[in-house]
Amino acid sequence: MAGPSPALRIPDPPFARTEVARFDEPWAMTFLPDGRLLVTEKRGRLRLLDIASGRKGEITGVPAVAYGGQGGFGDVVLHPQYASNGWVYLSYAEAGSGDTRGAAVARAKIAFSGDGGRLTDLQVIWWQVPKVTGQGHYGHRIAFGADGKLWITSSDRQKLDPAQDLQSALGKLMRLNDDGSVPADNPFAGQGDVAAQVWTLGHRNLLGIAFDAQGRLWTHEMGPAGGDEINLIERGSNYGWPRVSEGRHYDGTAIPGHATRPQFNAPEASWNPVISPAGLVIYSGQMFPYFHSHAFIGGLSSQELIRVEIAGDSAREAARYPMGRRIREVEQGPDGALWLLEDGSDARLWKLTPNPG
Repeated sequence: MAGPSPALRIPDPPFARTEVARFDEPWAMTFLPDGRLLVTEKRGRLRLLDIASGRKGEITGVPAVAYGGQGGFGDVVLHPQYASNGWVYLSYAEAGSGDTRGAAVARAKIAFSGDGGRLTDLQVIWWQVPKVTGQGHYGHRIAFGADGKLWITSSDRQKLDPAQDLQSALGKLMRLNDDGSVPADNPFAGQGDVAAQVWTLGHRNLLGIAFDAQGRLWTHEMGPAGGDEINLIERGSNYGWPRVSEGRHYDGTAIPGHATRPQFNAPEASWNPVISPAGLVIYSGQMFPYFHSHAFIGGLSSQELIRVEIAGDSAREAARYPMGRRIREVEQGPDGALWLLEDGSDARLWKLTPNPG
């Protein structure tokens, strides 16, 4: 069910905003079972926020990150069985030889102490190969499916053509077991090496990933000059970058549209002018019953929260809510509230609840 029930009135505007805390270049967040919040900061800090008291501490022992441009500390996600195994998954940009960099994913446990703690048992379980020059388009959003598989977005690092090369991790969506090993049922498992990790290819810069209530996987990605996309992920599919796009290269050079090359998987919705999407959640809570199964996307350049209605395998933009600043991350809280992180320094953490009006 995609649209709101006719019996449910959506307030206008639908949200009341409460500032909860501020962070330095936050990138991602996730809630712990006890209600505290883990927040990554791009320079390489993992913060722990006690929302009830407002106390903010730090989890030490984070891997060294390659900070600069779009690179640094990335996502943070709990294992589905975190309550029993304690695994926390982290992504980050990692320096290589010379001037090269690439994304990495590690898992660790947290030894909590007071307002903070430290990482223990750190294991790096995935590397984005090859490491290349530049400081853009790492992707490294991570998610778990209902089957316990680990999904990693691996963006094109602004190198374009490797997105079509199955022996490069660039421009791909990866599917792994929770320990980093390769599932035998991946679509290209028989090709071995990097290809065995790949679920889909032909992506540009994937900065949002979420499962809906039916278990379907959705991602969004930044297009070039125009053509931001939201995609329903289909096993083994090629999404076309850089052969097709709904936008143009930054120098104005045209790119054929998806309609001209039907062998490539076209987006379910696209944006031009762009919104610069970052962060994605598909709502499943009770606080906003009229938004069940709707996707919420943070807009960087648009400085908005974008709501997308999903109906089966289709999607369309339903509304935009101005936020006055670049929105980096969107999450659903344990009580069903929506939580937003602004981008950049002195960035606010907002809690969104229903507007009583």
